[in-house]
Amino acid sequence: MSVDLDKYFARIGWDGGRAPTLDTLRSLQHAHVLGIPFENIDVVVGTVPSLDLSDLEAKLVAGSRGGYCFEQNTLFADVLEQLGYGVTRYTGRVRVGARPGEIRPRTHLVLGVEVPGGGERPGTAGGGRHLVDVGFGSTDALLEPLPMIPGLVREGRGRRHRLVLEEADGPAPVWVLQAARPGDTWIELVSFTLDAAPLPDIGVANWHVSTHPRSPFRRLFVQRTHPDGHLALDGSTLTRTARDGTVTVERVDGPEALRELLESEFGITPPPGVRPER
Repeated sequence: MSVDLDKYFARIGWDGGRAPTLDTLRSLQHAHVLGIPFENIDVVVGTVPSLDLSDLEAKLVAGSRGGYCFEQNTLFADVLEQLGYGVTRYTGRVRVGARPGEIRPRTHLVLGVEVPGGGERPGTAGGGRHLVDVGFGSTDALLEPLPMIPGLVREGRGRRHRLVLEEADGPAPVWVLQAARPGDTWIELVSFTLDAAPLPDIGVANWHVSTHPRSPFRRLFVQRTHPDGHLALDGSTLTRTARDGTVTVERVDGPEALRELLESEFGITPPPGVRPER
């Protein structure tokens, strides 16, 4: 099956044209990130999130819920393919917070999206292919597609990103997505190679990150991007980041306060059993 496009567009509040252009892709990615929150509630309550499109539609589109990278990007990939974009799925290694030289498993999913008819600077490395990711869920995440041209700095919706290439021990070069912080400091977000990830491999990575006892996703993470800022819940700590960079931190005490917060500010109707972590 495929996702019902009319229901999906209503969910994210989008009514643009459906031609597979770069402008459509930009508009859709931004609307998706604002419309569907990032969350790992299923993992916290002991469930492996399903990547079946029918289940993703029921949860993320019809169910007042969000999801993490495997869910979000699987859903978005189907939408883009229905509209006529070419989509390649890549699994990546999250580098935020990694120690120097640390090699993490491939527990993130990103998308390489081809815009029909070419794209920015055709003939250059990367051509019309753009990196798309609606499932990173942080203040450094992509809000628009990023041309897959090494070294090109692109500002989108007030955030700056670039892709750099690293030499690898193996035959495939490693692409690294970086985000700019104040003071022109660049941080690494995720690395990946251009080996297409088949669906069974994505399923294994999804199972691993949701069941491994040391997975960071066994802890509650909920995030939502708004036009005027960003909300992030980590355990029982709520961080509000305003558009001007101002940060305020609050504590969420008790399951009732958590449920009210999820419903009122994140737009999530949580399943039973969710509690703030001490």
